[in-house]
Amino acid sequence: MGKQHRIFSKRIFVAACVGALLLGRLNVLAVLFKSTGDPSYNTSTPTGSLTNSGWQYEGHWGCYLGTPIAPCYFVAAKHVGGSIGQTFMLNGFTYHTTAMVSNPSADLIVWKVAETFPIYALLYTNSNEVGRHCVVFGRGTQRGAPVILDKTNGWRWGSSDGVERWGENDISTNMNGGAGIGQLLYATFDRGAGSNECDLSVGDSSGGLFIQEDGEWELAGIHYAVDGYFSANGTTNTQFDTAVMDAGGLYVGSGTNWEFFTNTAADIPTGFYSTRISANLGWINSVIDFLPGDDLQFTAIQPSGNDVDISFATESNRLYYVEYTDDLSSGSWTIFTNNVPGTGGIVSVVDPNAAGLTNRFYQLGLVP
Repeated sequence: MGKQHRIFSKRIFVAACVGALLLGRLNVLAVLFKSTGDPSYNTSTPTGSLTNSGWQYEGHWGCYLGTPIAPCYFVAAKHVGGSIGQTFMLNGFTYHTTAMVSNPSADLIVWKVAETFPIYALLYTNSNEVGRHCVVFGRGTQRGAPVILDKTNGWRWGSSDGVERWGENDISTNMNGGAGIGQLLYATFDRGAGSNECDLSVGDSSGGLFIQEDGEWELAGIHYAVDGYFSANGTTNTQFDTAVMDAGGLYVGSGTNWEFFTNTAADIPTGFYSTRISANLGWINSVIDFLPGDDLQFTAIQPSGNDVDISFATESNRLYYVEYTDDLSSGSWTIFTNNVPGTGGIVSVVDPNAAGLTNRFYQLGLVP
């Protein structure tokens, strides 16, 4: 990878299988390679030193990918959408979504399924991603026509085929993407890298980025955005989508906001962005805490006059909610107390005027 760490305008991925939505960043579709435009390249399980590098964990979520991270949970990019009841396909088996939790601070959603995954990815917990080699996965476009100035600067996005591909890259830097986006990993598309060096395009959104740690390939990112748009003269009517090894001689931006990059001897590579898993571990673990520990257990539910006192075990640095239903068959629950801080001991809350009810059932959960 090159040492160029300049960040270009970024475009967010779209929550549809085709097309693009300009929001300052562009959603990604398919893995595009430096070395070849062969549409069948890297469309099967990686082998050799890349054996078990993540392919086995990537399932189909609509037109995109998702990654199981616990027996009943998988993670996907928030911007690709989805709905409860939609199916998730992994290694030929179908799983049915029953619930979801959206991260307000990052482009992540954790989905719960009714069935149990036989395998799931480990999460990358270290904060040393910069400089690390990674394997990435995605679906979408083939490599299109070359963009040539005085040399091949890159390749336009081609036709979308929905085929899953994998590629390699190195993490150049990490950054804060701002409110609602959070921490991102950034990798550039470099001319001098190996044959599997790749960039992303529309359709690669929500695919996984894996880094090897202690012999295990662990999920370190979920694809979010790519650099762009590009133009030869800085006008919207000439803008195009491209995987760019060298932005020299091109304009980068959108609308009326374009920046020209002088054509120099050294390449100015662009790249892609993935939501950083290590920066969201607390939130993820709060959602997939599927095995009740010392917390998440009621210790007492008892009448107190007209009210009902509810006590439960907690851990410090966690927030809890309690919800109720009067009819279990309805599947509908109502939160009556939220953001209750844990103390490491027993905490009590009151459900007012509930003692005289014929039926009332309670459920305890963690606030993401």
